[in-house]
Amino acid sequence: MANKNLFHSFRSSLLPPANARNDAGAEAYSLSPEASLARMAATGCLTPTFYAAAEAQLDRVLELAAQVDVDFLAKTALYARRKGYMKDMPALLCAVLATRDLDRLTEIFPSVIDNGRMLRTFVQIIRSGITGRKSLGSAPKRLVRQWLAYASDRQLIQATIGNDPSLVDIVKMVHPHPANPSRQAFYAWLIGKPYELEKLPASLRDFELWKRQKEGAVPDVPFQMLTAQDLGEKEWAVIAAKASWQTTRMNLNTFARHGVYRDEKLVDQLAERLVDPDQIRKARVFPYQLMVAYLNASSQVPLKLCNALQDAMEIALQNVPEISGNVVICPDVSGSMHMPVTGYRRGASSKVRCIDVAGLIAAALLRKNRKARVLPFEVDVVKLQLNARDTVMTNAEKLANIGGGGTSCSAPLAKLNSERYRADLVIFISDNESWADPHRKSGTKMLAEWEQMKHRNPKAKLVCIDLVPNLTTQAPDRRDILNIAGFSDQVFSLIASFAAGGDGLLHWIREIENQPLNPRMKIA
Repeated sequence: MANKNLFHSFRSSLLPPANARNDAGAEAYSLSPEASLARMAATGCLTPTFYAAAEAQLDRVLELAAQVDVDFLAKTALYARRKGYMKDMPALLCAVLATRDLDRLTEIFPSVIDNGRMLRTFVQIIRSGITGRKSLGSAPKRLVRQWLAYASDRQLIQATIGNDPSLVDIVKMVHPHPANPSRQAFYAWLIGKPYELEKLPASLRDFELWKRQKEGAVPDVPFQMLTAQDLGEKEWAVIAAKASWQTTRMNLNTFARHGVYRDEKLVDQLAERLVDPDQIRKARVFPYQLMVAYLNASSQVPLKLCNALQDAMEIALQNVPEISGNVVICPDVSGSMHMPVTGYRRGASSKVRCIDVAGLIAAALLRKNRKARVLPFEVDVVKLQLNARDTVMTNAEKLANIGGGGTSCSAPLAKLNSERYRADLVIFISDNESWADPHRKSGTKMLAEWEQMKHRNPKAKLVCIDLVPNLTTQAPDRRDILNIAGFSDQVFSLIASFAAGGDGLLHWIREIENQPLNPRMKIA
């Protein structure tokens, strides 16, 4: 019989050598500029992470943006906004395009800069000078004026919320030309000049009248405009009763501070709203958003509403796939996973950590794949028994309450190999900063363990979900290896497609390149 150790050593020697170092200083595989920019665009929030400062991430994005062609840059901005629902990153890429190709910027601008918040961010980045210019210039000014001209009254009123720059600053900067008396009155109201009340947009006119006496129906204006007023419990109860699903989710603590929950019937109404399947689908809520609301709910929020958030989570996760075969889920519970998932921001860091999101994804997959194995890991696999029948939030909390220490992404695969377990799909959820693995002369330990797994089951597939913006990976893209960036609920559909026969090779580049661009247009 052939010497198994000899042939195992031979197979391992054929692994591609590691050609990079990750942010933790360990061996890894580098990504192409296109793949790196795609991952940064899908996960990057331009804030400090456990291993990288915000300035370093910004420098990376600018360096990568300079290395790709303008079509890929434009498509990346589109993808980051349309599919990744990012804010700062697509605005930054548009600002870079303003220095490289104004025609490309013109054609993607309405799709990427699609609300007032995005408009303010774009202007702020341009004026900061980080992309090479400190003034908007004639072409970007024209694009901003066009945005203001085509925006609906509601969009403009919504855009008044926020500063640095404010909509007032932007209007004074670009001098838009009002197309009708209503828009002229709006601009006058905005910048504090005399205006005719009857010519204001209807909702804004109602708001100005309501402010004077606080009587009658609460006007249909952005929530923040109402909360800036001196309101009593009665007014707050009316606001809560009329609030949208998303406004309710985001303001549970605000309602508590203003006495809304003293009305038990209103509490019941809010709970019913939160678990309404139609409203959940209409709001296009992400499981991550529900976790944010659940973790941030203060002790003053009634238990009924906290339970409603858990029930809403179960409804929101209906697109989690059921996967045939032996599924293994490996959430990273190491020390670095305790950082905020959107990075550190002074005074505004998210309460949701990478380990919370890893627990959420793992628990959601287990909920639909009840025979799946869950192997939490740090330096080694952590023993934890989960009940697949428990709620997603319950199991996510159990996973988030363990861990610490170093990161060894090879540990779960090493355990499976020691058991000679035949896995069909292995899913890692990590920050990808593996450094505590046993040292190898060539290739990463994770890839070596995966090759051993593949020897037992050539059809096995590996998914590596990276929760932070990294430029390296422990297992490079191949037909059997899919690297996913980000933590939106798109993760589940990507896993389903890959498990059903999809190809992991250059996945993110294909995703970006599939974004449609119009024929080149010239700036008017």
